[in-house]
Amino acid sequence: MLVKTFASAVQGVGAKTITVEVNSGGQPVAGTNYYNMVGLPDNAVREGFQRIEAAIINAGLKMPRVKTIVNLAPADLRKEGSSYDLPIALGILASSGQIPLEKLERFLVMGELSLDGTLQPLRGALPIAIQARKEHFYGLILPLANAREAGIVNNLEVIGVKNLTEIVAYLRDELDIKSTQVDTRDDFFRNQTTHNVDFSDVKGQSHIKRALEIAAAGGHNAILIGPPGAGKTMLARRLPTILPPLTLAEALETTKIHSVAGMLSPETALVHTRPFRSPHHTISDTAMTGGTSNPKPGEISLAHNGVLFLDELPEFRRSVLEVLRQPMEENMVTISRAKITVEYPAGFMLIASMNPCPCGFYNHPEKECVCGAGAVKKYLNKISGPLMDRIDLHVEVTPVSYDELAITKSQAETSEMIRERVIRAREIQQLRYVSTPEIHNNSQMPANQVRNICVLDSAGNLLVKKAMEKLQLSARAYDRILKVARTLADLSGDEKIGLEHLAEAIHFRSLDRANWASQ
Repeated sequence: MLVKTFASAVQGVGAKTITVEVNSGGQPVAGTNYYNMVGLPDNAVREGFQRIEAAIINAGLKMPRVKTIVNLAPADLRKEGSSYDLPIALGILASSGQIPLEKLERFLVMGELSLDGTLQPLRGALPIAIQARKEHFYGLILPLANAREAGIVNNLEVIGVKNLTEIVAYLRDELDIKSTQVDTRDDFFRNQTTHNVDFSDVKGQSHIKRALEIAAAGGHNAILIGPPGAGKTMLARRLPTILPPLTLAEALETTKIHSVAGMLSPETALVHTRPFRSPHHTISDTAMTGGTSNPKPGEISLAHNGVLFLDELPEFRRSVLEVLRQPMEENMVTISRAKITVEYPAGFMLIASMNPCPCGFYNHPEKECVCGAGAVKKYLNKISGPLMDRIDLHVEVTPVSYDELAITKSQAETSEMIRERVIRAREIQQLRYVSTPEIHNNSQMPANQVRNICVLDSAGNLLVKKAMEKLQLSARAYDRILKVARTLADLSGDEKIGLEHLAEAIHFRSLDRANWASQ
C-alpha cells in the first residue's frame, strides 16, 4: 500500500515541503533488506529505520516485516538530520493499516524519535510552521518542546506531542490534544525584558557614552581603542540598552534565525531583545559566517538586528575579519556549497575594542609604552584598511581617574534617557528613507545619496577641507564624516548639518590621522 505523509527541509531561514512516500508490501528478495530509503537521504536519515523500529515496538505497535521503500521527494534535494523519523514512522503505520490516513494527510509532520518513542526537539520549527501555513496545511505535528515557537503562526493548528503513543492516539481520535496558539503581539510586548546593566553604572567616560549614543542613533560601526582596564568591554556590553526596541517584524525575523540555529528554549516563542553576540577571538571563518556541510547561521547572522562585539580585534585571525566585509555592505551572507546555496540575513552593528599596542599603554596619560620601534603600526596593521574603512567611529578610551570613581553623589544619565534620544533620531531617519525600504539608518546610505542628503554650506565645506589637510585624513574618511555628521544633526533635531556636527564627526576619526601611530 502506498501512503504519503509530509515533512519539511530547512533551507537558510526558510523551509521546503518534502513528500514522504512509503510503499509496503511483499517479501524482499533473498539477501536484501526489508527496509530501503531513496531520495538523497544523509546518514542521519538512513539510521532512522533503527530508531523507528524500536519506537514503534516500544509503543505497543507492530513493525511490518514486509518490503518497505521510503522515497523522500523531491529526490534531487539532499535530506539532512534526524527529524524525518516521525513522518516516516507514521507513513509506515498508515501503510500497514494501524492508523487512519485521512487525518494524517492534512498535517505536516516533523520530529526525531528516541528508542522509547519520545520526541526530541528540532531546529527550524518557526520557518517550518510558516511554510506549512503558506502551503495551506491544516496543521503541524511536532515535538511539544517546539510547540510555542511554532504557535506564533496563526491560522495553523500546532499539535505539540511528547511521544509516538500520543500521536497515534490523536490520529485515531482516541485523544484530544489542544492546539498551541500564541498571541504574538501580546507575547512580544509583555515579554520585552529590561536589561540587567545600565549606562548609569558607568562612572565618567562621558565622551565614550556620547560616541556609543551616536553609533546607536545612526547604526554606525565603532571601534574603542584604549589601555587594559579602561572600560571598553563594559561600555560595549551596555550598548544594547540604548538601542531602539525590536519591532515585531524584526523580532520574527530574528526568531527565525535563532530557530534554525536551534537556540530557542521551549518556553520561548519570540526573541524579544536585540541580540548581542561576542565570539571569542579563536573563532573560525565558518563559525563566523555560518556553513559546514549542513549549513547553519554563523555569529554574524545570530547578531542580525543587534550587535556583534569583537573584543581585542587584532587578536582575531585576519581571514575571519576579512569575511565580515561583504556582509557589512550587503546585510546578507551567502553560503555556497557544491549541492546547495543558502542566504542568511546579517544586518548587524559592529562594535570592536582593542589595545593601542601590544603592551597596551601607547598614548597612556601616566604609564609608558614599552613596545619597540614600529610595533604600534605593526599591531594596527593586523586590521586591514578595507575593514577599517567600514568603521565610522574611532573612539579613544582613557582610564577613569580616582576622583571620578570615588564620586557617588552625582547620578549619571540612565540608558532609558539616552535611548529616548536615539529613538527620536531613528524616527527622523525612518521618514527620510521611507521611499527606500532597504535603507533604515544613516550608516546604510549609499554614496549617491550622501551628496543629496548630507549637503554642506560653504563654511562646512571649508572646515572639512582644512581638517583633511591638517590632520591628513584619508579620502575614505570623507563619506564617513558626512554620515556621522548627519546623525549628529538628527540627534540635535537640526534639519541642516552645522559646523558643530562636522567638528564632532571629524573628532571621531582618530585612526585616520597620519601621526596617530607614528611609533
